[in-house]
Amino acid sequence: MFELRFKTPNAWTQCVLNDLDTFLIDHAAAEKKASGMAMSMLSHYPDKPIIVEAMTDLCIEEMMHFREVVKLVTKRGLTLEADTKDAYVNALRKHHRRGTDVYFLDRLLIAGIIESRGCERFGLIAQALPAGELKDFYAAITASEEKHSELFIELASHYFDKATIDERLDILLDIEADIVKTLPIQSTLH
Repeated sequence: MFELRFKTPNAWTQCVLNDLDTFLIDHAAAEKKASGMAMSMLSHYPDKPIIVEAMTDLCIEEMMHFREVVKLVTKRGLTLEADTKDAYVNALRKHHRRGTDVYFLDRLLIAGIIESRGCERFGLIAQALPAGELKDFYAAITASEEKHSELFIELASHYFDKATIDERLDILLDIEADIVKTLPIQSTLH
């Protein structure tokens, strides 16, 4: 897996631990949006069987994660909230290039970067939580997010050569680091 270029500060982890209820509600929304993104990709690229199969599986897995987070939310006596725009994701999406092939590559790579950031942040939570159900859940989610990140890079390799992927990924990782540096510290995934 590629390495992110900006490490989430400890203050973010502490913020989440201090307001875990808010984080769980945001996490549920993030899983639902991830499932929607997978559905969008398989709908946008019906002529690419590898994408259709992978995104179908991913859509289902993300909805299963959503269901598990909803169970945690319900167990804590919380309710879901209306979705809000994700400034991080929207800032990254502004860097999608125009043009069929480059747009496709950017969609795959940006999705992989988003999954990698989720992996990093869920891992921080898993490490910081005391032993128990939540710690186990976030350890499992961390492993899943890592696989998702790798999936998008693997999918890109079916359609683009390594040099093209590496060159664009290098640029996008710098962009992503600059975006994350500007994000406020709050009890949300991004």
